[in-house]
Amino acid sequence: MMKTFYAYLASLFVALTLSGCTSSHFSDLFSSYHQQMQKVKHAQQQGHYVQALSLLPEKYDFDTNYNLHLLEKGRLSYLSKEYLVSEKDFEQAYQLIQKENNKAKYQLSKGVENAQAIISNDNATRYDVPAYEQSMLHSYQSLNYLNQHNLSAALVEVRRANLVQENALKNNKNELYQYQQQLQQQGVTQQHWANSFPSMDNAIGNIKNGFQNAFTFYLSALLYEAAGQSNDAYIDYKKALEITPENQFIQQDVWRLANQLQMSNDVALMKARFSPTPLLRQKAISEKTGQIVVIFERGIVNNKTEFSLNLPIYTSHHDMRFYSVAIPTYQNVLTHYSPAAVSFKEQRYLAQELVRIQSLAAKQLKDDMPIIVARQIARLITKEEIRQQLSRKNGDVGNILASLYNIATEHADTRSWSTLPDSISISQLSVPTGKQTIAIHINGVTKEVPVLVKANRKTLITMTAIGHNTDYQIINL
Repeated sequence: MMKTFYAYLASLFVALTLSGCTSSHFSDLFSSYHQQMQKVKHAQQQGHYVQALSLLPEKYDFDTNYNLHLLEKGRLSYLSKEYLVSEKDFEQAYQLIQKENNKAKYQLSKGVENAQAIISNDNATRYDVPAYEQSMLHSYQSLNYLNQHNLSAALVEVRRANLVQENALKNNKNELYQYQQQLQQQGVTQQHWANSFPSMDNAIGNIKNGFQNAFTFYLSALLYEAAGQSNDAYIDYKKALEITPENQFIQQDVWRLANQLQMSNDVALMKARFSPTPLLRQKAISEKTGQIVVIFERGIVNNKTEFSLNLPIYTSHHDMRFYSVAIPTYQNVLTHYSPAAVSFKEQRYLAQELVRIQSLAAKQLKDDMPIIVARQIARLITKEEIRQQLSRKNGDVGNILASLYNIATEHADTRSWSTLPDSISISQLSVPTGKQTIAIHINGVTKEVPVLVKANRKTLITMTAIGHNTDYQIINL
């Protein structure tokens, strides 16, 4: 009997090896990404970015989370003002994403990873970087280049960010439809799981999809203007305005360029659509003034958590049974922030939100849910068939070992780029040229910031506020 038991233990070890442990740490399969990142995010929350970097779980290029590791590392290096290090991490992450995209384009098989995942969990597959994270990658890479005074390289990155969103808009519905069909074939309708799944509607808010990001369009428009490409800037300001139509700063930018470029039809449409008062506040940048743009990053995006979902599933023998599957979710809440502001000579300019990264993440997860549920059901059916076979061949010992393995590997994929900011907002103002001092008010703290304002140019200030910690960088465009 003991020999038989040890034989089954050996079989289980082989199963673990086949299920991905040769290409990732055991922790990736048996503990959630949320758990692995807790100490990192705590250090980030305290403003200890170098310490947070040292606490990142060690990964290698053959690990399924390596691309995500590079994103986390690039973000924390950016916060540490190690722009060259951050640039290299983001470039490596971009190359890995391109490599995976090319595999998908030419339909190269991911059979090994899929086989690993089908008997373990989604953590055995390489992390699929969603579009909103890809666009943020390129946005931060552009800021890395700007901090190294390389506007041309920064422009390449914002073009890549925009291309990511364009491709996501084209391809979003195709894969989703395929998995919805697969669910129906397995006898599971969206109503079966949607009613039992915890709502994320409060976290999502009113956004249309999980990949269109007004911040990336606004940043690209800002850089196009700095490069003297007013037409390109106008196009991207309009895209940002389409996503956040209530943002008066973007309204003013579109209004200014519409008049400058003599877009008479657009001027007429804006007069009809928006209140003229905030539009007319926008002053043209002149030889006696420059514009200060402040981008506020606030908080840290939440981690995904795990939820057990009970579903009626038809087995391969056409028996309907209720099974529990592990599904990722987000807390159904958004953090409230007191308004940030910039003041200059007794004038106060309240910041207005461009994007809630948390909302993008929650919306993307909700849209991906048919895909996630379909994979979980396929995995559950396969595991159950293996358990039944082991039970028939090896009795109670085989049944127990298979059941223990199934329980140990039943984990939701809670991976996401978890060091991103929660909210990004902007404020902007025109000021006289020369050495000026503005006051930035955020999280109950006021910072006096000296700025050299150049004639007819823009000065970009990126302000990061995490917990009680604030920091900023100044870039003359």
